[in-house]
Amino acid sequence: MAALRIFLMCTLILVSIIFTVIVLMQEGKSAGLGAISGAAETYWGKNKGRSMEGALVKFTKILGIVFMLLAIVLNINF
Repeated sequence: MAALRIFLMCTLILVSIIFTVIVLMQEGKSAGLGAISGAAETYWGKNKGRSMEGALVKFTKILGIVFMLLAIVLNINF
């Protein structure tokens, strides 16, 4: 059981580092001054789900779920 706990702890640390990097790579949600002039409606804005930003958002959600599950499992006293 100790080996499993060490493996899960190392996995949690690795997921935490990747999670932090992915969040920092994302763009801000504020449109800024570009929305005033209509520049926010670009090709990348319309197809955000298929862009790099969309992939980062999906990956962030998955890593968040994995992080929470690992934290819960490591908190159980077994």
